[in-house]
Amino acid sequence: MKGRALVAAMSAAQIGSLLPHVVVPAVMPTHLIPAWGLTYGEAGLMAAAYAAGYMVAVPVLTTLTDRIDARRILLWGSVVSGLSTIAFGLFAQGLVSAIMLWGLAGIGFAGAYMPGLKALTDRLDPGESSRSITVYTASFSVGVGVSFLVSQLVAQWWGWREAAIVTGLGPAAMAFVASTLRPVPPPPPSGKMLDFRPVFANRAALGYILGYGAHCFELYGMRTWIVAFWGFVTASAGGAAPLDAITVSAAFTLLALPASVLGNEAAIKFGRHRAIATVMVCSALVALAIGLTAGFSPWLTLALVACYAFTLPADSGALTSGMSGAADPRFRGATLALHSTVGFALSALGGWGVGLALDAAGGATTATGWTAAFAVMAAGIALGPLALWWSRRAWESGRA
Repeated sequence: MKGRALVAAMSAAQIGSLLPHVVVPAVMPTHLIPAWGLTYGEAGLMAAAYAAGYMVAVPVLTTLTDRIDARRILLWGSVVSGLSTIAFGLFAQGLVSAIMLWGLAGIGFAGAYMPGLKALTDRLDPGESSRSITVYTASFSVGVGVSFLVSQLVAQWWGWREAAIVTGLGPAAMAFVASTLRPVPPPPPSGKMLDFRPVFANRAALGYILGYGAHCFELYGMRTWIVAFWGFVTASAGGAAPLDAITVSAAFTLLALPASVLGNEAAIKFGRHRAIATVMVCSALVALAIGLTAGFSPWLTLALVACYAFTLPADSGALTSGMSGAADPRFRGATLALHSTVGFALSALGGWGVGLALDAAGGATTATGWTAAFAVMAAGIALGPLALWWSRRAWESGRA
């Protein structure tokens, strides 16, 4: 496969790969928290185990793509991701076992997402990269939207264990595509394994990496708790919210596809740093507006959440494309590894941090709890423009 056919196949397979991605956050408020008697902080920690497992494994697995063909890692990562999610459905019995199994699923996904991006870019001509990477990263949000939809529907019809088992079948699609990719021998290795010094020295790439971390903190804070938040909105409206949690959570993530594509096009037209920083500031303001009006009219909340569905992911494709373009080709795998490590480390903190904010401010059934939760998300994304500004200043000083 070449060009558009390859991008289409990888992006479609990634939707299957992501089918398990939010099964735990999706079923957590209605099934796992009451069944296991979890606090919101414990629930946030459980959901964050996936990102934590990813964070631990991705430096090794993605850096390894500088030494072996990324398709091999992609294949086995997809297998582990699927089997671990199925095991969660079969064997999870409480907080500890859930953290272990969900963390293992995150380790498997660490072998699928960024190695998948490396497998894709290794097989594209340089001129095809920017928009192709944006399509691939935008399909991430489509996959998450489908994951929210399938997880909640299956859990509603049959139960949360069945939801985990069904979604665990999705990564087989990426495993199949990986097995059909033509082999691409990697270049001779440069430097030591897990040596990130060349990446830290690349100030242009580092700014995008740190900005991506701020983006992921906000994104996973919302994705972890959107079902619980809309449950609060529905309860505050006496059960008369305009949409249910299944529809809101799925639509919220599906809207990220056009948002990410449009965000990258704006970055190409107006300048990457300027476009990304503008989106981040707007996203922080919308998050604060949602938190400050929590418990008001559900129609107002729905309108603000719809705006948030665009501002929150609009910087994703631009950040990843910027990082890939700024990466030294000799250390692209290491650059991708650090990008993903920082992103998912902050993802884990985002989901957990919002849970702790809810515990500290009155819980998920109170407006004050959600005001605190959205303030945490706004504070996280507000650090993104500062990271980009620091990186640009450092890079320009180095050139002088």
